[in-house]
Amino acid sequence: MPYAILRFEKRKGGPASAIEKHHERKKEHYGSNPDIDRERTELNYHLIQPRLQYYGEIQTRIEKAQRENPQCKVRKDSVKFIDTIVTATPEYLAKLPPEEVRRYFEHALDFLKAEVGEENIFSAVVHMDERNPHMHLCFVPLTRDKRLSAKEIMGGRDKLVEWQDKFHDHMAAQFPGLERGQAAAVTKRKHIPTWLYKQSHRLSEEMTRIRKDIQNIGTFNANKQREKVLRRLEKWYPQVNAFEAKLRPYDEQLKLLQQNETILRHNEKQAQWALHDQRLENQSLAYELQEYRDFIDSIPQEILEELKARYEMSEQLQQQQQEM
Repeated sequence: MPYAILRFEKRKGGPASAIEKHHERKKEHYGSNPDIDRERTELNYHLIQPRLQYYGEIQTRIEKAQRENPQCKVRKDSVKFIDTIVTATPEYLAKLPPEEVRRYFEHALDFLKAEVGEENIFSAVVHMDERNPHMHLCFVPLTRDKRLSAKEIMGGRDKLVEWQDKFHDHMAAQFPGLERGQAAAVTKRKHIPTWLYKQSHRLSEEMTRIRKDIQNIGTFNANKQREKVLRRLEKWYPQVNAFEAKLRPYDEQLKLLQQNETILRHNEKQAQWALHDQRLENQSLAYELQEYRDFIDSIPQEILEELKARYEMSEQLQQQQQEM
């Protein structure tokens, strides 16, 4: 049975750059997502083209809302944008001609414009260079009275079920035959724990601070600033390694699902979609991990060598203590 698919991910602003690089295809290599066929990237298209970088689009809308409503508050833990994925069961879109695929995403965009406000959407890009066409749509969760409130816009579990019902009704009106997908609460599909996203957000914020510290290294403060950078990196670098290790169980889970011939024989199409759906959910964290690795590669060589030497010494000391 074909399903209309709508997924939301709340973001706090930190990973905007990493997500932009993926959505807008600004990277040369995509090791975290082998499904991307760069020879087909030219087939991707925007339904809403961002005018600025994602972070600029987000801040522009929030600052405008604050001018119109001084009560619009932004806390450190505020959700600043929602990363949305729209797609359908792979075999359904595979049967549609390109013009109908585009109409599918245009119709979905009409739904989201009505629900979250067209003025709040800053990007809607359709990826045709992966196995299954899908649209990434990003919006700032501003209410009609100009308050930043993802809770009010997205709601809790009950409202998310309502979202899915309304989306299905909207899509099925133009694309008959689409079924209403089961909620995660019913399917018991395993989600990545929230604390991993929170940890990723903290790592992104600290990476931004360290990058600024590196940029501020000058002739007159070189030794002092360099030591400040190294102290921060000594705390941050092991956390990135730990974060990567915590993501590995989910990679293994995907591989096991892919190799599970019993499930595939029982219901091949649904098992394949479950694999694809969970891969999409994992991607945002994978983007950020790659962003951390890219940043590490960009650290000045002498600082990076000193960092690795200190890290290896710390690891050796810990191992010696465990052996005593």
